[in-house]
Amino acid sequence: MREKHFGLGLFSLLVFIFLLGPLLIISATSFEPGTVLKFPPESLSLRWYRNIFEVDMFMSSFWTSMIVSLAGNILALLLGVPAAYALSRFSFRGKGLLNALFLSPVLIPGIVLGFTLLRYLIVVYHLPVMAGLLIGHTVIMLPFVIRVIASSLSNFDFAVEEAAMSLGAGRLQTFFQVVLPNIRSGIIAAVLIAFLESFNNVDISVFMTGPGFSTLPIQMLTYVENYFDPTIAAISVLLMILTGVLMFLLERLMGLSYFTKR
Repeated sequence: MREKHFGLGLFSLLVFIFLLGPLLIISATSFEPGTVLKFPPESLSLRWYRNIFEVDMFMSSFWTSMIVSLAGNILALLLGVPAAYALSRFSFRGKGLLNALFLSPVLIPGIVLGFTLLRYLIVVYHLPVMAGLLIGHTVIMLPFVIRVIASSLSNFDFAVEEAAMSLGAGRLQTFFQVVLPNIRSGIIAAVLIAFLESFNNVDISVFMTGPGFSTLPIQMLTYVENYFDPTIAAISVLLMILTGVLMFLLERLMGLSYFTKR
């Protein structure tokens, strides 16, 4: 029995090393003071972390990513909250088809979706790059918003809504004063998940950006084609910290098991 537990523990340790090993190596190389990625680093330095804030293209692409992610999040919420409510609250013909349509951006390969958006939004309809990028990111965030909020609504007792309307409250008043406060944590979780999906997106952004206008992940790809210094490793560490903080907030809000059991 002990040998069985020892074997399972050893296997689990190897899996963790396999998963976390590259992250630890990247984190270590980000402190290399030299101009070339090297592991293990000869010494420790914050030189390349300072370099992130000194290079204009990183800062401008960071703010572009922030604006697109936040603005797309607002649009995805405006579309996703009513859609999730309708799918959870009512039964109607074509409900399954509509639900599949809303979730389809997750199922379609990102390269195919990105090329399609480029083909129609930019080439056919001649939309500005910023508008096309915003629409593209809204499309990829919408399924996550609908899925998470619909999961939250599945735990909501709609009898409370009916009771409020029976006491004289209108449907809109009931929605804003009764339904939304009860799914607040689900909305916040949807915002965090959608933000991560948008901010780290590559396959949509690579088609929807252009010269002089880029998101942070695309700028990182461009930079690594021309330079081999540890700046990208330093940015990666900061992005890992950001992702870790947001995942911690998600766990505190709803618990990751909330999503895996559905």
